[in-house]
Amino acid sequence: MRYLDKPGVSIIFIIVFHIVGLAGFIFSEYQDFFLSFVPFHLLLMAAILVANQKEFNGKFYLGMATVIISGFLVEVVGVATGSIFGVYTYGQTLGYKLADVPLIIGINWFLLIFSVGAVLKKYFKHQRNLKSLIGAFILVCIDFLIEPVAIRYDYWSWADSFVPLQNYVAWFFVSLILFRIYFELEFRKTNKVAATLLICQIVFFAVLNLTIG
Repeated sequence: MRYLDKPGVSIIFIIVFHIVGLAGFIFSEYQDFFLSFVPFHLLLMAAILVANQKEFNGKFYLGMATVIISGFLVEVVGVATGSIFGVYTYGQTLGYKLADVPLIIGINWFLLIFSVGAVLKKYFKHQRNLKSLIGAFILVCIDFLIEPVAIRYDYWSWADSFVPLQNYVAWFFVSLILFRIYFELEFRKTNKVAATLLICQIVFFAVLNLTIG
């Protein structure tokens, strides 16, 4: 049997970890353990995504740092003021916090922007604004799936237990800016595991929505 290359092994890891995680969330006797593992799962997925990046140069690292730091800082302002996404607070599931925002949240922005961006890079060549708009729309759709799960499993909670329209509008515009930065920076955006990671994330949250619906 031919050996599996790095993308092949990585894809297997991504699928298996999401299946196991999904089972852990669904079967309540294992929930506490799997919830405590969420930040490490996000770090692992980020490491796999980076490991399969086609090219490493200064622009790639600049893009990664910009998305992580900007994603974290906009959440800090959002939590502190309630003026960006609405009034919300983070729970304990996403781990250690700085300024009431989990440190892992910047990594989550990185995962979303770079996985969606790597998929979109093959389409609408040289139309960076269009790709950024499509990417922002995709992220808003993903957030629709994430929100009920996040509330149920103490990722975060909203004032009056209601997700405001403001949140989705802000997600769109923050994502749009981050995608525009991503597509503007010149580095090879090919990533053979990005599509698998994106699909697994969508399926993961979609199935959990069915179980809590």
